[in-house]
Formats: sequence, structure tokens, C-alpha cells
Amino acid sequence: MQENKGSLSLNDQFTAFINDHHLFTKSNRLLVAVSGGVDSVVLCHLCKEAGFDFGIAHCNFQLRGEDSNRDELFVREWSQQLNVPFHVIQFNTKQYAEEKKLSTQVAARNLRYEWFKKICDEQGYDFILTAHHADDNIETVLMNFFRGTGINGLTGMQPVHQQIRRPLLFAKRLELEAYLKRHKLSFVQDASNLHDDYTRNYFRNTVLPMIAKTYPEVQQNLLDNISRFKEVDILYRQELSRVAKKLLVQKGEEWYIPVLLLQKTPAMKTVLLELIKTYGFKATQLNEVVQLLNSDSGKYILSSSHRILKDRKHLIISPLKDFNKATVVIEEPGTVDYTGGVLHLMQTQKTVPEPGGHVALLDAALIAYPLLLRPWRAGDYFYPLGMKGKKKLAKFFVDQKLSLADKEKVWVLEMNRKIIWVVGYRIDDRFKVTDKTQSVLKIEWRSPSKKPMI
Repeated sequence: MQENKGSLSLNDQFTAFINDHHLFTKSNRLLVAVSGGVDSVVLCHLCKEAGFDFGIAHCNFQLRGEDSNRDELFVREWSQQLNVPFHVIQFNTKQYAEEKKLSTQVAARNLRYEWFKKICDEQGYDFILTAHHADDNIETVLMNFFRGTGINGLTGMQPVHQQIRRPLLFAKRLELEAYLKRHKLSFVQDASNLHDDYTRNYFRNTVLPMIAKTYPEVQQNLLDNISRFKEVDILYRQELSRVAKKLLVQKGEEWYIPVLLLQKTPAMKTVLLELIKTYGFKATQLNEVVQLLNSDSGKYILSSSHRILKDRKHLIISPLKDFNKATVVIEEPGTVDYTGGVLHLMQTQKTVPEPGGHVALLDAALIAYPLLLRPWRAGDYFYPLGMKGKKKLAKFFVDQKLSLADKEKVWVLEMNRKIIWVVGYRIDDRFKVTDKTQSVLKIEWRSPSKKPMI
């Protein structure tokens, strides 16, 4: 096992990697995540040798009985040898995983990083250091490839991710083991790493050794590919940004994608996936979204947070909202702020002609509180101003040539189960101002993006 690459020692490579990627400086205070294994022990020793200011954080997940306690004791003693601050916490990981309905691995990761960030805030640490190394990166890229995460997944872990720094990504596991042996450093072995129960262990212990029998240089080749993919990803992101500016048109909280323009875009499926990933859609849903392009208006696909709706010539991406909780009770005149905008109700003696959709003038003598402000529903009807007969709102919207997206934004003002105003469009003829009207209820509406006129 060789510690050196060329003429540089691991210590020199370590400091060079930190400087090249601008990870941190000696003026920063660092929190090193330490399990007690080879990687994290070497990371601590390298930090100490380089003269960095750091403390150690250890998580006892209580998943391996006495082995978990043994690891905690080892890391505590290791921090004493290094004469650095030590932080430790014990988690009931299984209980947390059950409560949150997570896998044990995901639960442990969430608990770990949430705690690390808390320590940084309370103790004044600038960055969190993890001991991920080149072999970890190779395994990550292979798992991403088989999961189908796209080109970004092939770039692997990055040296910088938010507050996290990964200063060992340049080093292979064998180099770390050689360093450990040379400096006669002790470590603890997590027995679970030797088993293939977890996906990463399967790739580490089975897949890569099997590939290496045919391609002995597989590790280095994959590391070289990761480096190339990172550069490809830079160009890829630049082009995607350019295309997205042409395809995405924002209207309030919604994004519109012209169907015809999208269909003429080179590598259309790849571009579409990148556009919708931001809104919680998965690669497995891509074909369904593509089918929307040629579907009838009204078809849609859902993610956990958004919906993609086919509306005539567009795909419309909009956030999901719980309209069942959106009803507002109005007890008296005044200003009402709601998710569909702002209403201002005031009673006046002045009577003027009906000014249009954004302002409603109603005969105050015919109005009885409370009023109900709610999204319209299928089956709703009213008597549009100027008409004697009633009309269903759905038919009224067709006459108004409203898109499906616009229909979903419509609210109605209701009194005793009678719609007195389709907000922003038309009042009910039964409540209009006439020659006999003595007092007027004036209601002004402004959309969420505009301030109310008061």
C-alpha cells in the first residue's frame, strides 16, 4: 500500500486539496464528524498535523449494542489524545425511524446533520467536516447510475455542500489505511460495513471487486470519469439555463411551458425532466408528463408539492393548495386578506354605475352578514348582471373564455347560499344598484400581487 501520489505526501495533498477548492482556512473553526473508523481517524490526524482549529462530534445511534458504546468511548479517548473539544449525543434511532416512517439509514443521516448544525450554531463552528473519500465517491456514482439520477448524479459528491466540507475526496481508501499504519493510529471497525445488508456495502464488497477482475483499473477510470462528468455538467447547466429562459414563463405562482416550443426543443425529454425536477417530479414520471403534451385539456400529473396541468397550448406547473381550508367568513365591512387576493368592503351613500369586474357595487339594503368568501365549486350558479335567468359558473367561464388555470383561481362571495359576486368578474343581478337604492356596499378586489385600494 502506497501513501504517496508522485512526490507529495498525503499531508501535502490534503492541504493542496483544501486550498485548491477553497474549503476553509486556519482562521475557521471546524467540527469534524468522527465515527472512529479509519477515515475519520485519519482526517482528525491530518487536521491536527496541519494546525487547524477543530472539535470532534460523535453520534451514538444505539444500533449495535455494546459496539456502539465501545465506539463512543474510543472517540472520546481519541479527542483527549488530540486535546480538542469533544461533543457526543445518543439517539434512539429506531424509534425515530418508526415515527418518521424512514429507513434506518435515512433516519440516522437526518439526526446526525441536524445535530451537527445545532452544535455549529451554539459553539461557533464554521464548517462541518466529513471523511468521505474517493472510494465513497465511486460507490455513490455507481449507485446513482443504477438509480437513474441523470448526469448530475454522475458527478458524485462535491467538496463543498452548504456548510459541509469533504477534504478527503482526493484520497483512496488504501492511501488512508497506509497513512494509518505509518503513524500507528488506532481505530474501531464497524462490523456492519463487512456485510452486504446495505446497498453501499454491496457495491463496495461485491460489485466493484467483481468488476476489477476484468478491469483492474476500474477505480482510477471511474475517478477520471467523475472528473470529466463534472466539467460536462458545467456545460450542461449553462445550456439548460439558456433553454429554460425560453421555455418557462412565470405568471404569479405558476410556470407556463408552451407545448409546441417544447416539442421542437432538442433533447426534449432531458430538458423537460430538468425543468420539472425542481417541483418534486421524479424521473419515473417523465413519460406520463410527455403524454400530457398530446392529451386533452384538463389532464394533469401530481408530485408531492406541485401539479402539471395540460391547458390547451401549455403545460402549467402550479403549487398544490388545500382549498377546503380556504373559506373566509366576513362579519362586517373592512379589509379581508385571503389567498386569492385582498377585498375591501365599505358602505357608502354614493351611487355610481357598475364600474367593472374588480369593483362590485351592491344594494346594501339587500346584504345581510355574515358573507362567505370561498373558491367556486362545480354546480355553482348565479344570475349574471343584465340577465334574468340563472347560469352555471362553469358555462359562464366558457363564455368568458377562461383557461382551466384561471378557473381554478376564481372565488365567489356568497350570502345565504346565494352568490352575490363572482369575484373579479360579475355581480349577481338580484343585488345590483337601482334607482331605488339608498345605500351602496362597495367591494374592491386586488390580486395577491397588488395592494388593495383603500
